[in-house]
Amino acid sequence: MPERHAPGDRLAVERRTIEAVPDSERHGTPRSQFTLWFGANMQITAIVDGALSVVFGADALWAIPALLLGNLLGGIVMALHSAQGPRLGVPQMISSRAQFGVFGAVLPLLLVILMYLGFAATGSVLAGQAMSAMLHVGTSAGILVFGALTAVVAVTGYRLIHVAGRIATVVGALGLGYLMVRLFTQYDVGAHVGGKGFDAATFLLAVGLGAGWQLTFGPYVADCSRYLPRETSTRATFWSTFAGSVIGSQWAMTLGALTAAVAGKAFLPDQVGFLGDLAGPAFLAFLVYLVIVVGKLTVNCLNAYGGFMSILTTVTAFDRRSRVTPATRAAYIVGFIAVSMVIALAASDDFLNNFKNFVLLLLAVFTPWSAINLVDYYLISRERVDIPALYDPDGRYGRWNAAALGSYLIGIAVQVPFLATKLYTGALTRKLDGADISWIVGLLATSALYWLWARRSANPPDETVHPALPEPAGVPAPPAA
Repeated sequence: MPERHAPGDRLAVERRTIEAVPDSERHGTPRSQFTLWFGANMQITAIVDGALSVVFGADALWAIPALLLGNLLGGIVMALHSAQGPRLGVPQMISSRAQFGVFGAVLPLLLVILMYLGFAATGSVLAGQAMSAMLHVGTSAGILVFGALTAVVAVTGYRLIHVAGRIATVVGALGLGYLMVRLFTQYDVGAHVGGKGFDAATFLLAVGLGAGWQLTFGPYVADCSRYLPRETSTRATFWSTFAGSVIGSQWAMTLGALTAAVAGKAFLPDQVGFLGDLAGPAFLAFLVYLVIVVGKLTVNCLNAYGGFMSILTTVTAFDRRSRVTPATRAAYIVGFIAVSMVIALAASDDFLNNFKNFVLLLLAVFTPWSAINLVDYYLISRERVDIPALYDPDGRYGRWNAAALGSYLIGIAVQVPFLATKLYTGALTRKLDGADISWIVGLLATSALYWLWARRSANPPDETVHPALPEPAGVPAPPAA
């Protein structure tokens, strides 16, 4: 499909926020989703996520297929969210008002904002360490420099984020490919793999880490596909997003699992430094640090972009706005990044353990949300949405939706006996030898409950209702391609 904008506006500051994107501004092909999500996953936090499966007890021989299984299962859910973007042209959390109501969607939104802050902060810690090694400054200074870079790209918006994704795809493939080769040439990897037998608890932990990684993209993945032309194939959008995210994350997590297997406790104190040492001479170490920064820049921009969208969606639920000025948009993004920097600067030294518990806790919160959104969109509403009503508390979807909110809260509650986190271990988890299957229980229970409850009260339109959107006041129409 041809681009609908002239190449000259590629780095122009994005003017759309939470309103529906008109057809005149739709552009691109599904290939852009592959490079964006491949690049966003080829980064050090995914390496750490894979390393956790080995650090907390699994043998890499079993951890790698378990991570793959988790990435495949979670990737299906994540890509189904992405496929909604071209059809609706609105941010993901705006579309969830169709299930929860205009006010009711605020409940999961508040948790989404916390998630974005958490991932932005933890990613900034690792990127700050890489910046520190590159620039020979303190880690705090590295975090601040990285925050400034994130602000520039995120404020510029959608197009520049996709450019960053394409760069991260190439840089990440070369950098992580090189590190994989170095790992096998510097260590006897075979001697560190296969020493332990199969253990169900650690296997399921690794599955949960892989699935949790993918599921946490769900609340913002359609933000990155909503500019695709409306006629874009749902199948093409799904597979491009799925392949990019799963291949990228599995590559990085496999490197992480093998690195943790050969490094043992040496990987725990300084993950960034260990990878720099693995790279070899100082110049190559510098390039690996650059790979880390580029990869983290892409995904942190997505976190800031999605965080801004979620905050604005929350605020506008009560004042009925559907758009804000560019200056307000920039202020939201910079404010979000500033808060994440403060959290990063105060981060605990126990980074790995805290990150593991953070990911597993997010699973319990976002699995029910994903179940409700997907069951409603694909099975109950059958992809028919009244888009103008998403911005009107007095419209078709109302202020609150009891079926969605009730199913969501019950979906979280049914997971509690199956949780296995540092703060709480469920009674049934102990009987399963510590295996965490809470996200599976939450996904199945919430899907079934919401389907039974909502199908009797749902009122979807006969076909999707698209708004007639005028151009923003004072802003000229985009040039013809």
